[in-house]
Amino acid sequence: MGYIKEPAGVDFLVDPIPLTSEDRKKISEIIAYYKATGRKLSLPKSMTRNSAATSRKKVRA
Repeated sequence: MGYIKEPAGVDFLVDPIPLTSEDRKKISEIIAYYKATGRKLSLPKSMTRNSAATSRKKVRA
């Protein structure tokens, strides 16, 4: 497996996104619901992965 070359002006982020206690609680509720019913809860727009990733993008000057 080879290395991925960073495009000019872009930094790849590899570190995890820190979770708040509210996020941890919501994730626990979702897991408990799934275990109890076998169905997935739909997430509000603010909890989607894309919104979190968008806010963490860094660009070199």
